[in-house]
Amino acid sequence: MSKNNFMPFDGGIDPDDIGNNTSPNESIQDVLNARMSRRSLLRGGVGGAGLAFLGSFGLTACGGGSDAPTVSTPPPATPTETLLGFNPVAKSLADLFSVPAGYTASVIYACGDPLFNGVAAAKNDGTDTDYDQRSGDCHDGMEYFGLSAAGAPDANASDRALLGINHEYITPVFLHASGPTANPRPVDEADKEIDCHGVAIVEVKKTAGKFAVVQDSTFNRRITPNTVIELSGAARGNDLMKTQFSTDGTQTRGTLNNCGTGKTPWGTLLTGEENWAGYFTRGAADNAARGNDKTVASLNRYGRAQGAASRYGWQTAGADDRFARWVNSKTGASADGTDDYRNEMNGQGYLTEIDPYNKSVAIKKRTSLGRFAHEGAAFSRPVVGKPLAVYMGDDSQGEYVYKWVSTETWIESDATATNRIATGDKYLDVGKLYVAKYKPDGSGEWIELTFSNPLISGYVTYAFADQADVVVNARLAADAVGATKMDRPEWCATSPTTGEVYFTMTNNSSRNAGTVDAANPRAYSDTKGAATQSGNVHGHIIRMAETGDDPAATGFRWDVFLFGAEETSPAGVNLSGLTAINDFSSPDGLAFTPSTGICWIQTDDGAYTDVTNCMMLAALPGKVGDGSTKTVISGATTLNTYVGKEASPTTLKRFLVGPKQQEITGICESPDGKAIFVNVQHPGENTTAADLPDPTKYGSRWPANAGYGAGQRPRSATVVITKDDGGRIGS
Repeated sequence: MSKNNFMPFDGGIDPDDIGNNTSPNESIQDVLNARMSRRSLLRGGVGGAGLAFLGSFGLTACGGGSDAPTVSTPPPATPTETLLGFNPVAKSLADLFSVPAGYTASVIYACGDPLFNGVAAAKNDGTDTDYDQRSGDCHDGMEYFGLSAAGAPDANASDRALLGINHEYITPVFLHASGPTANPRPVDEADKEIDCHGVAIVEVKKTAGKFAVVQDSTFNRRITPNTVIELSGAARGNDLMKTQFSTDGTQTRGTLNNCGTGKTPWGTLLTGEENWAGYFTRGAADNAARGNDKTVASLNRYGRAQGAASRYGWQTAGADDRFARWVNSKTGASADGTDDYRNEMNGQGYLTEIDPYNKSVAIKKRTSLGRFAHEGAAFSRPVVGKPLAVYMGDDSQGEYVYKWVSTETWIESDATATNRIATGDKYLDVGKLYVAKYKPDGSGEWIELTFSNPLISGYVTYAFADQADVVVNARLAADAVGATKMDRPEWCATSPTTGEVYFTMTNNSSRNAGTVDAANPRAYSDTKGAATQSGNVHGHIIRMAETGDDPAATGFRWDVFLFGAEETSPAGVNLSGLTAINDFSSPDGLAFTPSTGICWIQTDDGAYTDVTNCMMLAALPGKVGDGSTKTVISGATTLNTYVGKEASPTTLKRFLVGPKQQEITGICESPDGKAIFVNVQHPGENTTAADLPDPTKYGSRWPANAGYGAGQRPRSATVVITKDDGGRIGS
C-alpha cells in the first residue's frame, strides 16, 4: 500500500513503513553470534561477497492473486508456445500502461463506474455520489469466479465470471470537486469516502472476443465499511468483541482497508484487512480512562497509542453512530464496552469470507486465523484426507509470517459444495494458528499460537486470558514465542507445480547491520537522486517448502527466490543477478496463474521511481535449494544466506509497466489462460488540491489520457490483457 495524500496519520509516512513491534525477539544473527564471533570487514554500506517499448497502452494497447489451489500441475507449454516467450517491456516513466508487442490491454472498470442500472455514468469531476452503487477507489487484490451461461458457479468458465475486487483506500483529492475539506468533515464527504472503501463483486462477460462489465447483473454488489458482518471462530462472542453496536460480540460493521485476497478451494473470496488501525482515533487521556489496563498494551502494539489521530477524520462528521464508531476510546461507564466503541478496533484485522455467488448468505470474519495487518491468503494444494493450510503475512516492518491448519481434512465434494459459507465454517473456524521462525541453517519452525503454550499463557508483557485473546492479539502472542521479525511480509502464493509457498518481503527502512539475519540479510545504502535510502531498500521474495510436503508440518526449508535490486547495484546487493530486462524494487503483489504456473510479481515502489514506474514481471520459478549459499556483508556483520537459482532472460522478464504515481496490484486469470485481469491503484497520487484547476499539473492523467470515460482526473482501474493471436498470457 502506498502513501496517502490527505490527512496522513503518523507523520504522513506509509503505514506499512511504521514498525509497532518493540518485542526483543532475537534475530537469526543473534543465534549465530552465540556460536561465532562477528567479523568486522566493512563499515557503512554493503560490500560485495561471494558472489524498448514493444506495445504501449495509454489505452492504445497500486501486499490477491489467483493462486487457486489445485492438486494437478499446470499444462505444459504447447509446441507452438514458449512460456516467457514475449519480448520484455522496457522501464518507463511515461504516463502509459505498456505491455509487450502482440498483447492488448483494455480498461474495463474504473473508480466511479456504475454497477447498477439507473446509476448515472461517472462524471469524474468530484461531484459523483452514491459510491455504494459504484466502483470504489484504489483497486487492489482480485479473484476470478467462473459463471456458466446459465449463471451457475463454473470453475472452468472462461467467457463469463464474477470478479471479487478489493477497494483498499482512497485518493481523496480526486473524489471531491475541490479536494477534501479539513476537519470537521462534512457529512456528504465522509459518507462518500466510507462508501469508496470495501469490496466489489462485479460480473464481466466476453462478447465478440472482448470482456466488459455487465452493469445490470444481479450478482453485482458493494460491501462497504457499513455492511453488517458476522464474527466467526474463536473470538465470536468474546468480551473483547462487544460494542454498542453488537452487545453480544457476534457482529461488526464493514471490512476495511482491503489489500490482498485469497480464493478458497470451495469457491469463495477471502479479503485481507490491512492498515485498518489508522482509521480510528483515541483520546489523549484514554489510557487513564481504561485504568491503564492490558488493553493499552494491545492498542499500542497495533499502532493506536492514546492521542492517535484518525486517517480521514470521519469521527468529526457528526454524532451519528456511523461516525462515532471511529472513536476507539473508553467513553462509557460499562465494564464490558457495550455502551461505547472502545472495542471497535478488535472487529477489524481479519480475513473476511464472502460468497460471490450468493448475496443472501452471511459475510464472515474468520477470527481464528488471527488479527493483524493481513495481506492475502494462500492455500496449500488440497489433498483428500489431509488438512488445509492457509498462509498469511502481516504487512508492517518487523512483523511475522503465519499459517493456519484446519482440524478437518479435505473432502473432494467440498470443492462443489452449495453452502459455501458453511464449508468455510468447517475449515476456517477450528484448527491451529502458527507463526514462523526462520533458522540460520535454511530450516524453519512453525510455532503454534495457543493459550496452552506456557510462553503465551505466562507472557509478562500481556496477560492473555484465553484463545480468543490469543487470536485477537496474535502479534503479541507471536512476540511471546520468539517468531522471526521480517521485512514487511506482504502477498503470498502457492506454486501449483511444487506446492511451495512464496512471500514478498517488500522492503524495510528499519533493517540495519545489527538486525540482519539469514532470512532478511541485506542492510545497505542506496541513492535516489540526491537522497540516500537505507535498510532493505528493494525487498526480496522468500519461499518455503513444508517438510514432507505436508500442510500440517511444523518444519520447513526456505531460501530467497529473488532479491529486488537495480541492475547497477553492487553484487553484494544484486544477489539474483538482475539486468535491465528484469530488475525491480519493492515486490508486493504475487500470484501464480494456474493455467501456466507462471509466477507474477507486482511492485509498489518508492525507491526506484526516479527510473521507472511500478511494474509486473513474469517468472518461471524452480524449487527451494536450486541455488546456492551466498555471503552477505552489512557493515560489521557477515552472514550466509540461501539464494535461489540466478535469474536469466528465460526465467524472469518484465511484462508490463504502469502509468505515473501508481502501484500495480491484483491479478487473476480466466481458466483457459487467455485473459488476465490486473489493477492499477492510485495513479497520480501526489496531486494536490491546488493542482485541480489545471489538469496538466496532475501527477497522472491515466486512463483519461487513453480515452477511457469522462473527465481528466486519474482513476484506479481494472485492466484486462489478452494476446492478439488468442494464445495464453505469458507465452
